[in-house]
Amino acid sequence: MSGLNLDDFATLIERPDSGVRRDAEEHRERLVPAPGALGRLDELGEWLAAAQGAVPVKPVERAKLLLFAGDHGVAELGVSGGPAEGAVALVRAVLAGESAAAVLARRCGAQVRVVDMSVDCDPAELPEEVTRHRVRRGSGRIDVEDALAADEAERAFRAGMAVADEEADSGTDLVVLGDLSVGGTTAAGTLIAALCGTDASVVTGRGGAGIDDLAWMRKCAAIRDGLRRARPVLGDQLELLATAGGADLAAITGFLLQSAVRRLPVILDGVVSAACALVAQRVAFRAPDWWLAGQVSGEPAQAKALDRMALNPLLDHGVCVGEGTGALLALPMVQAAAALAAELPVRP
Repeated sequence: MSGLNLDDFATLIERPDSGVRRDAEEHRERLVPAPGALGRLDELGEWLAAAQGAVPVKPVERAKLLLFAGDHGVAELGVSGGPAEGAVALVRAVLAGESAAAVLARRCGAQVRVVDMSVDCDPAELPEEVTRHRVRRGSGRIDVEDALAADEAERAFRAGMAVADEEADSGTDLVVLGDLSVGGTTAAGTLIAALCGTDASVVTGRGGAGIDDLAWMRKCAAIRDGLRRARPVLGDQLELLATAGGADLAAITGFLLQSAVRRLPVILDGVVSAACALVAQRVAFRAPDWWLAGQVSGEPAQAKALDRMALNPLLDHGVCVGEGTGALLALPMVQAAAALAAELPVRP
């Protein structure tokens, strides 16, 4: 389909250093309080040490909330409870510091970056640093047409890779990954249903904004129709993203794979990031070792994807607003794990 060889990722991506993880486990056994007393914080500290290749683990000081933005043509079917203005309203709220995610990012000390991949607005309406990777205005209606042309899918995927390189090169030490999309959960549900070999009704949820029963039925029908189009291209992950994903989902997938190449750990948020992670896992089976599942979003498709990748969410607090919000709530837990692993005294 393209000149981009996804098979290279399987070779380039290595697991976090298992030797360093064993050293971290031995270091933890000598600390106060006793091993096991800190629950998952111990596990997180050891995971971070392996990802960083350092014992004791270094503090997480340059976390970044990274949000890929895009509109999806399938939203015109009434499958989403998102704003009528589309994803541009979500982007503006984050940039103005007025969204839940923006508030939490300030509290957690995380910088915020928004990457517009396919927002349906004039690019002049948003800052140039937000729109410079944009591929198109809106992605296609996946129930009746491809989300992207082949070259657009590759451009979006490469843009995600470029963002991963930019973040790694700038010193970002942990990424909280989310999306700003309208209709994105429908595309995500389609991808997960295709990759898990299940039916539309099993993966159809009500989205971060919440939808009524009639909208749920429309969403289920859209996923069913998108699934018929997605199944024949399951052997080519880039073609799958072009058929049933979108520019934002293709970019997130590229970002996840390249961040694993660059040894940059990531906290996943909701069903959209989980769907992209599942696609990425099909490309490189070691890649999920670099990711944490931040939270349970309540979307059945997310639960199926995380189960397939053996990722156990850190939090289950009923937050389903999306936009990285739930994953941001997990960030202090990860930061605490790093601080405890580095600063607790050794038992006499």
